[in-house]
Amino acid sequence: MKLTTAQAEAASDRESGVIAIEGLDFCYGGNKALDDISMIIKPREITALIGPSGCGKSTLLRCLNRMNDLIPAARITRGRILFEGQDIHHRELDVNLLRQRIGMVFQKSTPFPASIYDNVCYGLRLQGVRNRGLLDASVEQSLRSAALWDEVKDRLNSSAFGLSGGQQQRLCIARSIAVRPDVILMDEPCSALDPIATAKVEALLGELREEFTIVIVTHSMQQASRVSDQTAFFYLGKLIEYDRTGKVFTNPAQKRTEEYITGRFG
Repeated sequence: MKLTTAQAEAASDRESGVIAIEGLDFCYGGNKALDDISMIIKPREITALIGPSGCGKSTLLRCLNRMNDLIPAARITRGRILFEGQDIHHRELDVNLLRQRIGMVFQKSTPFPASIYDNVCYGLRLQGVRNRGLLDASVEQSLRSAALWDEVKDRLNSSAFGLSGGQQQRLCIARSIAVRPDVILMDEPCSALDPIATAKVEALLGELREEFTIVIVTHSMQQASRVSDQTAFFYLGKLIEYDRTGKVFTNPAQKRTEEYITGRFG
């Protein structure tokens, strides 16, 4: 069967994206949190999800690596999410492997009650890596990638709780990238940080996009405009606009987008 031009373009978009979200509806019990969401996440770009509180952006983020599976009565009622062309809810898919390939950094830094070294190599040990040389090399590489190595290299065996808030968040990023995921999800990673720590994390994001695909939820429109390549604006569970960040912030297609980014509501 010959595809129409629109169908061919849609198929091409799916193939060029790391993640394809198609007509997604998501509910908590009887409450619909996401309504007919469709978008393509491009490789090695930063995609920012913005919108007022309760608009569905964090819900969507948690859908991408099935973290919402852990919430009773939370479910997808329509649509699907494809990761590299495979439905992430396929019955034969290994959820643990999915979460290794699509990592997560949470709003509040969550270091484990262990040393800095053990925090970074936690995921590798879960994968069965025991070779000390490999672990040492991965810890150094991950901490360097997270712009933290020079600050902690002389105290790797010290507790992670001795780090500052900004350092702890970068440690969590290092822990996430140690297993070499394809995608990193970040749920407001800078919301609890001071401006200096936030600037360090934002600079880090610019470097990480060279290796990883990043999806970030942020309440800060300034942050979205600084760090992202694509921006998706959500309102009341709907995707209002999704485009290149420069266009969304300078020439939005939707009036509601313009009203939000100019501070008329939110």
